[in-house]
Order: sequence, then C-alpha cells, then structure tokens
Amino acid sequence: MAEPGITPDWERRSRVGVAEAVYCAGKTAAQIGRILALAEERRQSLFFTKLDASRFAGLEAGAQRRLDFDPLSRTAVLDHGVPAAAPARVGIVCAGTSDMPVAIEAQRALAFNGVASPLIGDVGVAGLWRLLDRIDEIAAWRVVIVAAGMEGALFSVVAGLVPGLVVAVPTSVGYGVAAGGMTALHSALASCAPGVVAVNIDNGFGAACAALKLLRVFAAM
Repeated sequence: MAEPGITPDWERRSRVGVAEAVYCAGKTAAQIGRILALAEERRQSLFFTKLDASRFAGLEAGAQRRLDFDPLSRTAVLDHGVPAAAPARVGIVCAGTSDMPVAIEAQRALAFNGVASPLIGDVGVAGLWRLLDRIDEIAAWRVVIVAAGMEGALFSVVAGLVPGLVVAVPTSVGYGVAAGGMTALHSALASCAPGVVAVNIDNGFGAACAALKLLRVFAAM
C-alpha cells in the first residue's frame, strides 16, 4: 500500500498518452526511494525530473544501480520495458550550451515515451548563421522544441522560418533583467511569429508532453 501522500498515477499513459513522471524537487531521498520501490513492485517504468545529484546520492545503492541517471538534465529512468525510441519528425534546438540541461530533459522525456529526437545546440541569435546553417533540417520537423534563456529571441526567429509548431521553453539562464527566465517567458508569450506555444520556465518535460500529444493528433488524422 502506498504511503500517505504517495499515490503514483500508474494508468496515466493509457488514459492520456503520456506516462507518469516524478518531480523530485522538494522530495526527500526516502520519498523518492519509496516511489521507486512501488514502481519496482509493479514492474512499472518511471521518469524522474529535477533529480539533482545530491538527492540521487542519497538513494540506496541498489536504487541508484536501477536508475539511468543523467546529472546534466537531472533526469533518471527506471526501465521496465521503455518503448524503443523511433524518429517522429520532432526535434529540439537550444540557444546555448547553458540551455542544454533543459533541452536534454525534453529529449530524454521523448525517448522515455518512444520518440527519438535530434538535438541541435548552440544556435542562438547572437550568431544567427549557426541557425541558418541548420534551418533546412529543422524545417523538416513537425514539432520544434526551442529552449532559450536571456531575451528568448530564438523562439520568434525559429517560428518565422519553419512550418512546424514551435514549443518554446524559456530557461532560467541569464542575469539581471533576464529575471530567472521571466523575460524569455514574456518573449514567448508576446511573440508575433505564428505557431508559438509556451510552457513554463525550465519545463523541458512539459514541452516533450506537448509534442507527444500533437503526435497523437497526427497519428489519428
């Protein structure tokens, strides 16, 4: 029986098409370990987000061995039959290498749900030629997840050049008036380029979920 306050949504994938994920920020290592044990009992795969290295280090050694942990994106996967990732014309671009943790969170969330996605990094507007060199490749994707901080200009630039849906992920990268990602978020929301939708700051997982749901719409057409 689950402990009070720990009730994983095991049927989420079958109900809404996106599997359960565990948001680890604010949870103790003991709570995360208990969730992991519940998943093991059911032989359920799980995706963990915002799992920092200190919380991972606090897990029992056996639990650590069972997880595919990526310290850069702060994600981990418990694999009890994760579907093999296949290409689906979804890709990810990020403005700079500082945005890479959020971009990789999105990439790993997609892979956990059976979708392989290329990731193109360091194509921010400060060196626009880098984006233009890859734009034909990016334009072939149905969904483009764009991770950017600072002023968030990359969202509008990409959306003005490609036919696919742009899912903007503002990141907390930046200082001063970048305000922890708020400026980039406002840039995404205020974009005049058509076809930009936005998720919350640093929410690579949410961007992946948006892409997955859109893929289901394409599959049903």
